[in-house]
Amino acid sequence: MAFKLDHTPAARRTPGSKPGDNSTTARSAEGKGMSGLLQKEITIFGSTFSNKRKEDFYTEVSVLLKAGITLKEALTLIKENQKKKNLETFYETLIGQLVSGKDFSESIRGRKEFTEYEYHSLKIGEETGTLDRVTEELGSFFFRKNEQRRNLVSALMYPVIILTTAVLVVVFMLRFVVPMFQDIFIQNHVELPGITRFIIRLSDFSQGKGWIFAGLVLVFLVFRKTLTGKVWYQKTKDRIILKLPFIGPFVKNVYLAQFTQAVSLLTASRVPVVNSIRLVKKMISFYPLQEALEQVEASILQGKSLSESMATARIFDHKMVALVKVAEETNQTEFIFERLNRQYHTEVQQKSKMLSTMMEPFIILFVGIIVGVILIAMYLPMFRLSSVLGG
Repeated sequence: MAFKLDHTPAARRTPGSKPGDNSTTARSAEGKGMSGLLQKEITIFGSTFSNKRKEDFYTEVSVLLKAGITLKEALTLIKENQKKKNLETFYETLIGQLVSGKDFSESIRGRKEFTEYEYHSLKIGEETGTLDRVTEELGSFFFRKNEQRRNLVSALMYPVIILTTAVLVVVFMLRFVVPMFQDIFIQNHVELPGITRFIIRLSDFSQGKGWIFAGLVLVFLVFRKTLTGKVWYQKTKDRIILKLPFIGPFVKNVYLAQFTQAVSLLTASRVPVVNSIRLVKKMISFYPLQEALEQVEASILQGKSLSESMATARIFDHKMVALVKVAEETNQTEFIFERLNRQYHTEVQQKSKMLSTMMEPFIILFVGIIVGVILIAMYLPMFRLSSVLGG
């Protein structure tokens, strides 16, 4: 009999639902079509163990451990359901290390597929006998992370398609339409206004050096994976994104949601505040937040409280700092960060819908102005041409 698991983390189940029930089946059916595409991890070169696979992996391990199955048996069952050879080999390696006497946390330590955040979380779970709860929380964490990524992709996908189409329209006009008018003007010796001469220069540039620009874009796309590993590129890209209207605040909320969820999980595992900041800093790839967490860590080591340290970093808003101060005074850090995470998660969902709705008219208006300027620039000399031909 084939063994099947419910891939829905406990954080997503309704109270009283069970693996494999009708509500779970209904939710899985919603993943078809475009939403199904967005639920997949989007990578160019692929990954052996992506965030989407981590979500499923930790959720399955948690379900099996709670069912009373040993960790080795759980990994064996998961391995038998894999269709790809590289994933089978991956699980065989983990099982082999468990058989040799290593703990689960030690088995994943140092592997490029896992982070130190996951290692320390699993180690705490093993030491406290709460590995099933820790894996459930990790599954929930990666579910939220993947969902926020999908919200970002879905919010930007339609505006990007519109913008790309608009750019192609403008390029077509500059390369084909403008030269047709230019030939007419040259043949009839029409005096051209300044705006027309400017558009013609743009057209000449697109004809002569446009391929160079297209080549640079292609080279960038090819070597983007390499550039992503460069610190200077990551810093520059993240700072530019943070300053973009509409997009910057939305992306910041996505990473703040990840930050609050990670701190909540680590606090529940009784990890000291300084260690939590260090671990979260290593797992979040948004440089402005990493830089802020470095400042927070340094301030805490100097004797300041977490709320005082966060108040000096601009990326943390007053609402978060105020609630963290309340958490310190009432000793409810886990509860407060869970509440913050829910708030930021809700804001991300709302802003993802608003972002797509708001950006569309702005892009259409911007492109309409550009196309209008080109047409006006081409038709202004036509009036002079008609007077020349009429004379």
